[in-house]
Amino acid sequence: MGAIERTADQARMNSWAAMAGIIATVSVFAVSQGLSYPLLSFILLREGVSPALIGASAAMTPLGFIVSSPIIPWLTRRFDAGRLAIACACLAAVALALIGWTQDVWLWFPLRFLLGFVANPLYVVSETWLIAIAPARRRGRIMGIYTSIVSGGFAVGPLTLTMVGTEGWPPFLIGISAFVLCGLILVAVLPRLPAMSNEEHPTSVAGFARLAPLLVLAVFVAAAFEQALLALFSVYGEGHGSPEQRIAALLTVFIAGNIALQVPLGALAERIGALRTMLICAVTALAGCAVLPALFTTLLVWPVAFIWGAAAFGIYTMALVSLGERFSGSILITGNAAFALFWGLGGIAGPPLTGAMMNVFGVQGLPVANGLLCVALIGALLLRFRQADTKIVR
Repeated sequence: MGAIERTADQARMNSWAAMAGIIATVSVFAVSQGLSYPLLSFILLREGVSPALIGASAAMTPLGFIVSSPIIPWLTRRFDAGRLAIACACLAAVALALIGWTQDVWLWFPLRFLLGFVANPLYVVSETWLIAIAPARRRGRIMGIYTSIVSGGFAVGPLTLTMVGTEGWPPFLIGISAFVLCGLILVAVLPRLPAMSNEEHPTSVAGFARLAPLLVLAVFVAAAFEQALLALFSVYGEGHGSPEQRIAALLTVFIAGNIALQVPLGALAERIGALRTMLICAVTALAGCAVLPALFTTLLVWPVAFIWGAAAFGIYTMALVSLGERFSGSILITGNAAFALFWGLGGIAGPPLTGAMMNVFGVQGLPVANGLLCVALIGALLLRFRQADTKIVR
């Protein structure tokens, strides 16, 4: 009995160590991602590039997500998930170095596409590992911890801009170093991770979208909201006469809300369900869009940005929790690939459409566009709850 207990304890320790390694890997990766969006937007803004073109440039990274997503299940079977993730971290470092070297708006289009293409498999593989090994009774809190710490990585990105500025190589070198560190962490943690299933997946990425339309809509909304904000918040702030340092600090506070509140949201999901918690997040995010124009130049914008960020990204956290609640086995990699695809679709649609609205309606096009996304998700969730109630009555 003692030997059995020791074996069980060792298995639990390995599981927790594996989860910690996954979270650390993606968190370091997020530092570079969180840095690159505002950094490149600031550079383009100084060059006099229009908001619409800045948004189109930012959309190239999620376009890379879109193109790579359908082939990720095949790549994990063909090349092994661990080796694939390490290779992606290295290639992302090369892509960011080339972006810093070229400093050309038109060459940035294919390079930002490449960055998204090679970053995507790392996210998909990592989240699949985490969902697969997280205990069901603690999945909400574990995914909350995951998204909180990953958000911390994103927060460090804009925060570094307040310290090193947005000119020259220093901000690029920080992002490149983070990608390299991500690969090194992966090399260290891989022996503790379970092997990814090599079975043929029972459905395609498109088939999964038909199987779980509400979940992929939630991912789309969360991505479009976040990517538009990261890409165009600098333009919004400039329209209100704010300096770059204040805008970067507000972005940091926005992401800090994710860090502080994703775990409580995960715990709430364990009690009332992931979809009900998602509805709370969507309504709160809509309220943030409504009050932002009136509060942006006041001190109240700081707590609003904190809560707004937690609610907006909480939509994605709840989608991950719901994915783990509904699916298991080899379909998880396909589900996560579908999430990546719709994250890319949301990311590629959000910045250019929001930028176009800002061209037509002024800077307030940013909160209006994000508010409409929240309205769409709220409507879909309410329809889902109504359909569920109807089935119970029948």
